[in-house]
Amino acid sequence: MPEHVIIFNPNARSEKSRDLAETLREIAPEAELRMTSGPGDARRLAAEAAREGFRVVAAAGGDGTVNEVVNGLAGTASALGVLPLGTMNVFAKEHGLPHRLDEAWANIRAGNVREIDLLAANGTHFIQLAGVGFDAQVVKETTWESKKNLGPLSYLIRAAQIAARRPPKITVEAGGRISEGSFVLIGNGRYYGSKLVLFPKARVDDGMLDVLIFRNTGYLDLAKYLAGVLMGRHTGMGGVEYFQVAEATVRSEQEVPVEVDGELSGVLPVTFRVAGKLRVCVP
Repeated sequence: MPEHVIIFNPNARSEKSRDLAETLREIAPEAELRMTSGPGDARRLAAEAAREGFRVVAAAGGDGTVNEVVNGLAGTASALGVLPLGTMNVFAKEHGLPHRLDEAWANIRAGNVREIDLLAANGTHFIQLAGVGFDAQVVKETTWESKKNLGPLSYLIRAAQIAARRPPKITVEAGGRISEGSFVLIGNGRYYGSKLVLFPKARVDDGMLDVLIFRNTGYLDLAKYLAGVLMGRHTGMGGVEYFQVAEATVRSEQEVPVEVDGELSGVLPVTFRVAGKLRVCVP
């Protein structure tokens, strides 16, 4: 059986890896390289590699590339490997993956694999986090050019602009309860943005969604929520609801965007659920 294939996004270059293909050939001479040429390519290439019997399909790129590969691997026996190259790399943080490419490749070659929950938003799979409303609107309006030039700061600038607007009314139906808010996050892991622990009870293999509902998204509200997150007290704050559930349906009478693992995934309504398991390479 073939062992390893690396799917890489040539635009996800870092200062340490300006010529990405050459670097990947140097650190992983035994792996087959397959380069994406546009949106959706990583998903297609991952699905093809799984059908061909590759034991590990590695994604070299940011969270967007990883998400595409995840969707290509859903329902297969191939394991996901990650060579982090993007601006956030939340999945890498969650699982303690090395940020140096050579060390990350050594981790993949070591062959330590575990199963984690594979989540779905309608028909789109994800493994880390989904956002509805404010968070997804930031993703929608933050351009590639600003991310390239400013990095994570680009999201903060756009978030400040969006916070000045009137938020949508969002309804969450889950576990026999109905909740309302302006901003919803669905987590599989604990982290948001690679540093903030938003879901303290989350475990990537517990078969549950972690749901956070924020009532308001004005400047003062966001500042209060952030202070709560930094102190580890946000889940008990007024205006915040946090619970775990197997499935949740989110609706709104307005057109509200949805993002999964940092990539736009349509608009409401959407049903989130645990769709199965995914094998991943971990330290």
